[in-house]
Amino acid sequence: MKKLINAPETVVADALRGMAATHPELSVDAEAGVVLRSGGKVPGKVGILSGGGSGHEPLHAGFVGHGMLDAAVAGPVFTSPVPDRIGQATAAVDAGAGVLHIVKNYTGDILNFAMAAEDADDDGIKVETVVVDDDVAVARGEGAGRRGTGATLFVEKLAGALAETGAPLAEVAALARKVNERSRSFGVALSSCTTPANGAPNFELGENEIEIGVGIHGEPGRRRGPLTTAAETTGIMLDAILEDLPEEAGDPVILLVNGLGATPPVELYIVRAEVERVLAARGIQVARSLVGNYVTSLDMAGCTLTVCRADEQMLRLWDAPVHTPSLRWGA
Repeated sequence: MKKLINAPETVVADALRGMAATHPELSVDAEAGVVLRSGGKVPGKVGILSGGGSGHEPLHAGFVGHGMLDAAVAGPVFTSPVPDRIGQATAAVDAGAGVLHIVKNYTGDILNFAMAAEDADDDGIKVETVVVDDDVAVARGEGAGRRGTGATLFVEKLAGALAETGAPLAEVAALARKVNERSRSFGVALSSCTTPANGAPNFELGENEIEIGVGIHGEPGRRRGPLTTAAETTGIMLDAILEDLPEEAGDPVILLVNGLGATPPVELYIVRAEVERVLAARGIQVARSLVGNYVTSLDMAGCTLTVCRADEQMLRLWDAPVHTPSLRWGA
């Protein structure tokens, strides 16, 4: 293992100190793992908070800013942040209109965010929780249920944009749930990731093998298959997504072609071209798209696809201005 770190136990705090030095528009408590917008609370605005284990950067801290998150809480690598830190961030972003917790569907995240929400309620803070479970590689009802992956970015962006308009908590939460319900994801890995603490790959792949249906923590996929062309691999991913995606005749889609950390842009754009070809043949219009590393798995090679069937409101909110370290457009 070769990594540019000081020590495995200080990776998250050291990285957050670097983020603070780079982005003065953020308020960063590196030891607590809490990242906030600078400038304090916006009276009457719903606070948008997300978080989870580190190792998926830029998710979540890279999406703190106008039009997206008010706060992110970073736990240790692939480990949920503790309830006290989530509670600290919840109190910091409550401006009287309540707080939305956006939580990926992993057992530790679910439990710790739930405890923090209960404590917040005791303190008079209204919290709504939306669980993201978009990964179709896991069957519904299997184990802890479907994992939260790329749709987390869609939920954070669209809910964040709606919150900026002054919409009430119930409306923001309802939109977040709709985005999750209309989104599906699937991923493939060409290599495993290596966590700083373990110093070894999570799993081994043969020279000509890929992991199909992989999770963003290096969880095994549905099956292993032979390394093949980008066109064939993209077809496998889209078949799984479209088989499960709710049918809404005529609705365009928002697309994320997401690198898992070690796949270069040239390969991701090849996948993007293949997605366009397949969806066009099926009469599905890609109205908006992102290509790049947004929801990663440390140094894993591979990618995920996320497709969201979007209505007019969702497209308007997608186009709304956003200014974060890792996603920004608009005035």
